Amino acid sequence: MSGLVNALVIVAVVAMVIARQFRACAIHTDRRWWLPPVIMAVVALREPGILEAHHRAESAVLLAVELLIGLATGVGWGWTTRVWTAPDGVAWSKSTKASIAVWGAGIALRAGVFALGSALGLHQDSSALMLGLAGTLLVRGGILAWRAQSLGAASSPAPAYGDEKPSAWKERV
Repeated sequence: MSGLVNALVIVAVVAMVIARQFRACAIHTDRRWWLPPVIMAVVALREPGILEAHHRAESAVLLAVELLIGLATGVGWGWTTRVWTAPDGVAWSKSTKASIAVWGAGIALRAGVFALGSALGLHQDSSALMLGLAGTLLVRGGILAWRAQSLGAASSPAPAYGDEKPSAWKERV
């Protein structure tokens, strides 16, 4: 995939995540919440330019730092997100103002890593950013799923109106 396509995927995912994080969203612990970040990581790791050919060690260090920043951002975001259980047993989440600070710090640190790489003369591919974002989403999703399960939330939503079994008196009428 080209750098432009990677950049568009990253922008689309970040826009979707930011738009959704400040709305109350149900947490479904039985779904495959881990699949989109894993797919992003696989796409990022398949790119040949993830490590610069002439400076492999330096670019590997920057990639590791990018990944650590992504994981730390995911942890911070997961723990600053408000999680509660609705009366029907479904867990819900919504990001807080502290989540904005975590995102801001993560973006600032990533910009610092990019500036350091540029100062060292390293070409940095967008796949490193995609891998860091995948780590962020994976850790955040794991923390939210764990927090939802620790609340004793139901793994599936309550039945909708009309889904319940009819009572005996309705069958006789």
